[in-house]
Amino acid sequence: MTTQRIAIVTGAARGIGAQVARRLADDGHAVAVFDLDEAACQAVADEINAAGGKAIGVGVDVSDEVKVEAGVSRVAAELGAPTILVNNAGIIRDNLLFKMTLSDWDSVMAVHLRGAFLMAREVQQYQTKEGWGRIVNLSSTSALGNRGQANYSAAKAGMQGFTKTLAFELGRFGVTANAIAPGFIATEMTAATAERMGITFDDFKAAIAKETPVQRVGEPDDIAHAVSFFVSEGAGYVSGQVLYVAGGPKA
Repeated sequence: MTTQRIAIVTGAARGIGAQVARRLADDGHAVAVFDLDEAACQAVADEINAAGGKAIGVGVDVSDEVKVEAGVSRVAAELGAPTILVNNAGIIRDNLLFKMTLSDWDSVMAVHLRGAFLMAREVQQYQTKEGWGRIVNLSSTSALGNRGQANYSAAKAGMQGFTKTLAFELGRFGVTANAIAPGFIATEMTAATAERMGITFDDFKAAIAKETPVQRVGEPDDIAHAVSFFVSEGAGYVSGQVLYVAGGPKA
């Protein structure tokens, strides 16, 4: 039987984050759904509660130190000490280097890296006190480099280095830290990319699937399944790892 833990999932109002929140609730955990729009967070939380789970929606800008502190404190007060953290919040501001603005660079770094740092720093105090914790950071195959994504690639590579350092620092307290690097996942974000490229989402997915060894694109549940493993009781000897969930081999 799974021990119920308190989980926070950032960027969980839709897409991968929402599916991760649902999966952790199905696994028996209480879940705090973090995202910018509290109403959108609450919609996911309501869905989880209606299905028999336990969840709250919390509107938080993860790049804002004060709001992160307030959000995590609210979780501790309403659900209990958070010991599972999934840093999924992310944005894209794609452009070729010579067209990329400072704002494009800074905003991506703020959400991915600053956000993961602030969330992990805030949650670790509960994890170390409890003597148990799980941190899962979302990286990407773009960490290996991707045209038009100098900012996003750098941020996602940074998530891997951040993860490994957390594993070193927090291991003695019973806390593991791992990263998941998704390949192409069918979400609203990738649908918007197809629209910007001027092709239908179905055609976009078909082209990606043809280049993928397993001959399909990823779904949010593929990532949720990997998160479920990393946060499980049985994964306590797995830390500092980067798992590429991309339908084929990646470095």
